[in-house]
Amino acid sequence: MNRRNFIQKIGLASLAVSACSLANAKEGNQKMYGLIVKINAAPNERDNLISILLEGTTDMPGCISYVIAKDTGDENSLWITEVWKDQASHQASLSLPSVQAAIVKGRPLIAGFGERHITEPIGVN
Repeated sequence: MNRRNFIQKIGLASLAVSACSLANAKEGNQKMYGLIVKINAAPNERDNLISILLEGTTDMPGCISYVIAKDTGDENSLWITEVWKDQASHQASLSLPSVQAAIVKGRPLIAGFGERHITEPIGVN
């Protein structure tokens, strides 16, 4: 196989993966719901807040992805990146007992919120 054929096959494979992701995203013609939020923890409380969030955000129906990440440029901040089946699933998660408990435990460790972006995920691999 020459280089040109190889590149063409890689391109076709990428298109197939994208089409599969798009088909999964459009299942039932519902738009997925995404949210990216920066949370500023109180000084020296980021790791405690992360532990609370990790514990309280398991088994959330409709949640496709919930990523908690440390901000590498700010030792007190973290980013939450969420992908949900739809906006209703996200809204319903806020009333789950585990999420409510995490909110109560985590609230005193939060100094404030930074950026907040609502997104429309197209596909998840």
